[in-house]
Amino acid sequence: MNNATVAKHPCPECGGDLQWNAAKQALVCPYCGTVAAWTPAQAAEPGTAVVEHDLDAALRNPEISRDWGEQRREVQCQSCHAISVFVDGKVAQRCDFCGSPSIIAHESQKDAITPQSLLPFKISDGQVRELIRKWYGTRWFAPDKLKRAALTDTLHGVYLPYWTFDAHVEADWTAEAGHYYYETQTYRDAQGNARTRQVQHVRWVPAAGHIAHFFDDELVPGTAGVQTSLLAGVEPFPTTTDLKVYSPEFVRGWTVERYQVDLRKASELNRADMDRQVRELCSAEVPGDTQRNLQVDARYQGRTFKHVLMPVWLVSYTYGSRRFQIVANGYTGKIAGQHPYSWVKIFFAVVAALIVVGLFVYFFGESQ
Repeated sequence: MNNATVAKHPCPECGGDLQWNAAKQALVCPYCGTVAAWTPAQAAEPGTAVVEHDLDAALRNPEISRDWGEQRREVQCQSCHAISVFVDGKVAQRCDFCGSPSIIAHESQKDAITPQSLLPFKISDGQVRELIRKWYGTRWFAPDKLKRAALTDTLHGVYLPYWTFDAHVEADWTAEAGHYYYETQTYRDAQGNARTRQVQHVRWVPAAGHIAHFFDDELVPGTAGVQTSLLAGVEPFPTTTDLKVYSPEFVRGWTVERYQVDLRKASELNRADMDRQVRELCSAEVPGDTQRNLQVDARYQGRTFKHVLMPVWLVSYTYGSRRFQIVANGYTGKIAGQHPYSWVKIFFAVVAALIVVGLFVYFFGESQ
């Protein structure tokens, strides 16, 4: 994982470094509070737009920008193996992703594709701290000490690298469609009395069909330091409506991660996920009550991609000997996280449940 810090943008009043403010949706000086005249509409030249790149062409002969445009220094965390990139002589004291102070110099990766678009932060740090406190408050089996602390002092705003993929697919499918039917069966019960019952059978018939589908901005995370399962819990990101052309102003004052899942690997993950979705779409088309031997022949065309940055608030903390992460979507505020469990609370909850069950059985038995 790589984090990049962009060059300074001086405040017109005090000369401090202006930073993107999620609450005000503008560049704001953290020292004197000056709000810059820059707005998101100035992020790109007139007529520019978020560009989709041809995937096959990029994999054969990549010509996409790979110049970060700054002198930079890279360090690698020896705990979580995150790779952070800093410019303007800045140095890291701790890893933003796990908090470890064990970081060493790392050789620069000069072939990384630069992001062309991003989704700006919309949820402010104050808003996300309150959301995380509420989230902790609903973790009934979390230790009281953890819930009181809330641990939001370790909160970091991070732009995570994502790949998005588009594709048209047409698929032919064949299967055996099963239709239930029932026959009346006569039998004798334990007392020798004649009884009847309905017995289910399946009539199998061949079936075939065709589907056409468009995949739009299918997401594949490029991060190695934030768990994929947690990211899935805070998705989706509104890439089809609110994505902006990349501009350094959006990321001033924020940590930017450079991907470790490269384009080729991401495209393979995307293809596997699309194959799974296409199979589900075809399965839904099979008539009848059940099915078997589904065969799918999928053909993809026009596969394109973008490298984008997604806003995430991240809390990483250690409790006991284990590390935990909490992730919040920096645009929607949706939260997913991990937390330790209080086995004392779980024990007393189980005991209380057993007491309730015991009382119910006792009083129910007395009433008979």
